[in-house]
Amino acid sequence: MTFEEGSPEIGTMYSEKFVETFGEARVPGAPLTEQHQNVAASLQAMLEEAEFALVRRLQRDTGQSALCMAGGVALNSAFNGKILPSTPFTDIYIQPAANDAGTALGVCYYIYHHVLGRPRRYVMTAAYTGPRYRTDEIAQALDRRGFAYQRLDGDALAQRAAQIVAGGDVLGWFQGRMEWGPRALGNRSIIADPRRADMKDILNARIKHREAFRPFAPSVLLEAVGDYFDQTYPDPFMVKVYNVLPEKRAEIPAVTHVDGTGRLQTVDRDANPRYWALIAAFRDLTGVPVVLNTSFNDNEPIVCTPDDAIECFLRTRMDALAIDDFLVQK
Repeated sequence: MTFEEGSPEIGTMYSEKFVETFGEARVPGAPLTEQHQNVAASLQAMLEEAEFALVRRLQRDTGQSALCMAGGVALNSAFNGKILPSTPFTDIYIQPAANDAGTALGVCYYIYHHVLGRPRRYVMTAAYTGPRYRTDEIAQALDRRGFAYQRLDGDALAQRAAQIVAGGDVLGWFQGRMEWGPRALGNRSIIADPRRADMKDILNARIKHREAFRPFAPSVLLEAVGDYFDQTYPDPFMVKVYNVLPEKRAEIPAVTHVDGTGRLQTVDRDANPRYWALIAAFRDLTGVPVVLNTSFNDNEPIVCTPDDAIECFLRTRMDALAIDDFLVQK
């Protein structure tokens, strides 16, 4: 990696042998061919074969029932969702920033426990460790742009937000502390109706501009997971893919992938009461305890500050913004 004027440039990270075997690299934005699809599927299949060999050997050698994984490949959600049904492991933990960012957490824990000898006390059950902003700071950010807005308490905001989503509009949802890791988990999220088969196309045309094959994620109330998916093990960090039950796929088509799966986030009332209240209000309106959740951004890092959220809201064709206790509608 080289740096010119502060921007990193990464050279080719594969050999000519790779090109001879699999073909030339796809130019960004070029059409996706059957060859591209076959190469991707084959790489995933071989990755899973290798990982299963490692995971099963680890279980045989240790006799343990709980598995903890980290590292960039631990974010391969398609494989992660197959571990419990396909191995003797009965518990699994993958922290929300299981990539290079997670090394910072590892260093801190190593120093705290191994160098300082301090006992274990903390269990990371939520990823909301980032910055949060005061209500007056957010109001000032809205006022600077001359927005007309409503101020609502928690229950009223959840009810109104659920009505907006159930009506087919797209909602920016900015609440509390930012999530740590690559997934938006209900504090810096864009929320939409999972029941609409056309919602993926709407989001890509108006906001996300992603490849058509990339799915959007379902956020589901923890207590309702088994009603929609073939596993009930909690996944608060959106790092596993489960099968959507066949009889439910037509009910939530916007978050059901072409192979009948969904990379879900389970939402626990204690871990994120505001997000849980939004989904519960949507369930009360529609009978469906699931919303479509995608990251609050448009070809940029996930928004962090109120100004980030407002700029993204103005730049895209989002319909409404729920930011702290305030609701703005276009």
